[in-house]
Amino acid sequence: MAIKVLIVDDAAFMRMMIKDILSKNGYDVVGEAENGLKAVEKYQELKPDLTTMDITMPEMDGIAAVKEIKKMDAGAIIIMCSAMGQQAMVIEAIQSGARDFIVKPFQPDRVLEAVRKAVG
Repeated sequence: MAIKVLIVDDAAFMRMMIKDILSKNGYDVVGEAENGLKAVEKYQELKPDLTTMDITMPEMDGIAAVKEIKKMDAGAIIIMCSAMGQQAMVIEAIQSGARDFIVKPFQPDRVLEAVRKAVG
């Protein structure tokens, strides 16, 4: 059975890039969200196996969204996505419960490696 993925990023282009990489490699992208609030709602609704989460977004950032999702589901698997130079935020994200992080611009090999590692 394909692994279900929720993609969260405020940039439609970034969501499309990740979706393209994952879809081509057999992952089932079940939903997308453009901010942290929508991410939490979609997570409850879709119960994905894995979530990719941007850090910097309007309404609720990725770190706050990770904390909310982890409250609902301690076993949630979340990979953070960040632009270069956000090390402090990446550390905070990992401390908040994210499994890994990938840096933009996305390298398909790195995205797939992070996903494979996260879902075992």
